[in-house]
Amino acid sequence: MTASPVPSALDTDQVRGRLHQLTVVDVRTPGEYASGHLPGALNIPLDQVRRALPDIRQAAERGDVLVVCASGARSENACKLLAEQGIPTATLTGGTGAWAAAGHDLHRPPAHRARAVWGMERQVRFTAGTLVLLGLALGLLVHPAFQLVSAAIAGGLVFSALTDTCGMAALLGRLPHNRPRPADLDAALAELRSG
Repeated sequence: MTASPVPSALDTDQVRGRLHQLTVVDVRTPGEYASGHLPGALNIPLDQVRRALPDIRQAAERGDVLVVCASGARSENACKLLAEQGIPTATLTGGTGAWAAAGHDLHRPPAHRARAVWGMERQVRFTAGTLVLLGLALGLLVHPAFQLVSAAIAGGLVFSALTDTCGMAALLGRLPHNRPRPADLDAALAELRSG
């Protein structure tokens, strides 16, 4: 049995100098990707990475693959999944947030193709806050048991912080506005194949 490759991490300066040599896979939702991505990045949302395994493997055989997201957490998860499949990849430390903070350009699709969608972190904060307020309000107005909704959300947020995972983000990622258009995903996969 061969060992899985160990995912590596590159900082923004390392990536900037090699960007033209890398195949960049952005695992954020299409809306997040549209809000700004690394030049040349292909959008393959995290929940579509398994579907893209053959194409990512083919790209990795031609050269180095960099996986990016907003902060580095989702791309790290994608790199682990790819490593389990024997596909060597690297992640961008700090994600597109670090890239932009370092003063590097983010590309955006033309306005007629872009969808106005909040980033996943903002969607999670909004949803969690709404559910907490709803639980408190229903607990005061209807029945105290509704306050358990607020307690469950608080527990979920603590669990999310401790495990660096987010079940709410996974659920929100399945909503129609966060899903890739089939044509967009097919185009990204075709570009991965063609190199």
